[in-house]
Amino acid sequence: MAHRNRNPQTAGWFTSSYSDNQGGQCVEAGRLTNTSAPRMAVRDSKNPDGPAFDFGHTAWTSFLGFATQPNKTL
Repeated sequence: MAHRNRNPQTAGWFTSSYSDNQGGQCVEAGRLTNTSAPRMAVRDSKNPDGPAFDFGHTAWTSFLGFATQPNKTL
């Protein structure tokens, strides 16, 4: 389950390796340091002060498994 992160500035943000510098739809991910259990956050790279959503280990792993599948469909 994803949660809106109330303190996303504590994340060490990085841009997806699949993103380019063409100004398209890019996301940033970050490892949250203000949580007791490992969590990852995601935000819109064009709006770094906007909302960020954080995910627990299981949800993040599931997301990565889906996102890296070839020929995926929603």
